[in-house]
Amino acid sequence: MSAKTTASAPVRDSNPGSAGIPDSAPDSAPDSAPNPVPANGPVPETGPGPVPAEAVTPLIRGVAVLRQLTGAGGTMSLSGLERATGLARSTVDRITATLARMGYVRLDGRDAVLTPRVMALGNAYLGALRLPALLSARADRLADELDESVSLAVADGDGIRFIHQATRRRAMSLSFRIGDLLPAERTAPGPLFATEWTDEGWQSWRARRARDPRNSDFPTVPPLPSRQNTRNTRSTRSDDEDFTDRAARAAADNCALDDQLIEPGLVAISVPVRDPRTDRIACVANVVSHTSRHTSADLRDTLLPRLRTAVTAMEEDLRRAPRPAPGPPPAGLATWTGASKQELGREFIESLARGLTVLAAFDEGRAELTLTEVAKATGLARATARRALITYEHLGLVAPASDRGFALTPQVLSLGFPPLSRTSLPRIAAPHMTALAGEIRETTSLAVLTERRDEVQYTARATANHVMSVDIGVGTRLPAHSTSMGKLLLATPTPAHMLVDEELEQGVRAIAVPIRDRQGRVIAALNAATHVARRTAEECIHDILPALLSTATHIETDLHTAARFTHVPLT
Repeated sequence: MSAKTTASAPVRDSNPGSAGIPDSAPDSAPDSAPNPVPANGPVPETGPGPVPAEAVTPLIRGVAVLRQLTGAGGTMSLSGLERATGLARSTVDRITATLARMGYVRLDGRDAVLTPRVMALGNAYLGALRLPALLSARADRLADELDESVSLAVADGDGIRFIHQATRRRAMSLSFRIGDLLPAERTAPGPLFATEWTDEGWQSWRARRARDPRNSDFPTVPPLPSRQNTRNTRSTRSDDEDFTDRAARAAADNCALDDQLIEPGLVAISVPVRDPRTDRIACVANVVSHTSRHTSADLRDTLLPRLRTAVTAMEEDLRRAPRPAPGPPPAGLATWTGASKQELGREFIESLARGLTVLAAFDEGRAELTLTEVAKATGLARATARRALITYEHLGLVAPASDRGFALTPQVLSLGFPPLSRTSLPRIAAPHMTALAGEIRETTSLAVLTERRDEVQYTARATANHVMSVDIGVGTRLPAHSTSMGKLLLATPTPAHMLVDEELEQGVRAIAVPIRDRQGRVIAALNAATHVARRTAEECIHDILPALLSTATHIETDLHTAARFTHVPLT
């Protein structure tokens, strides 16, 4: 509850400046030095106002690339990144190579693809915030009780950003994701957050409305019809007055409605969850439906009482929550970046990697850190940590906190989180399985037990280039007792691996290993299948098993990162 969730002035990108960061000795790392005048093109995606003289230009550029990839849905060609950021192609290549080394992107031919490991940045913010960990179970139970989608949102300038989603699986479903940014005036949570805006905040909101009347700066919502862009000043002023009235009603009613403001048919009702220490809004609980199920009046009459009851329980959870014990910070980050620089040379931008490790220093129990604490947590020199914090303040990713400390802002969720927040285990596993199939030159598969536990369902597959190979398509169900993956998933306790010889079909030999979730439970199995003429059982254990186990570890690492604050479906 200590991470920055609201802003006194609701502007989309805050620029607190570099005040409050004490000076220190210069850093000796050459590519960490300030570079306010780039030599190869403009510095894209910066905050408002001039770039601080001590900002780290490679870090600004790296953040710009991550934001462009996020806005593109997680995948973008390198030439597309070059055009979108205005950076030289060589710079884009070095940035993506560095991000790939960190595991944040995967280079797939000419494309850069975000990987689940980049979600560690958003996880740092959500962990420091604590609200998802404390309140998500209540939100999920409310969604089950109401059979409607329930979300939790925090303020982000003059917008709102989702921090938890409990959605219903229907033909007509919601497309909003954790980390998505919406304009306050077109949501139910927005008027509630606006009740705490200062005069400066309202002025900033009106300036944004005048500059962007169609909400073009918010790509996750449909733009307002062009006819609204041609209204006269009086009409635009009336729209502003309508939101002002909604904020006044929200203050009086302690709730707010969205009656088809995002798009026709979508309705929502929200109630604030207040921090018991300050009585300010910590987040907003939001119930979303569509008009074929509920009108806005129905939401108020039938769902609002149960929403208020859930919010009361949430506030009690916040009141009773013990102070978090600081966990261990990431270890060896500075050493790792130095070693990567030695190995890759010019292709690895050490100042970018060091800067991103600063975000990873924050987490549960480390919601507010001083400069000294950031330097200690990351192993970086104070001067390096200081310049990274100056850069992040300029970009709106950190903000000053109490006692000369700093806290992450919700904008950290804009660094790759939304397009990956609805990933699945097969999507996580697919690139690792493709690499495995190429390495061992055998077909690999992923499977889970069906609900009745008598069959396995194949959920992902990567084929090897053989004239004769195992051909079992995704979606196929087979008896669990006759497959390597089924036997492994049914075994108690689960063995390290399972080898099956010609039980499914003559000539087919397969070996499987388990995939475990964050709690250590076996949730799926990964196998490799071959013909008995190509490999003996001993060769499968000697040659294939180590690669299988290594691949399972890579899949689990990505799964555990993605599943910390999101639900990852198994199919």
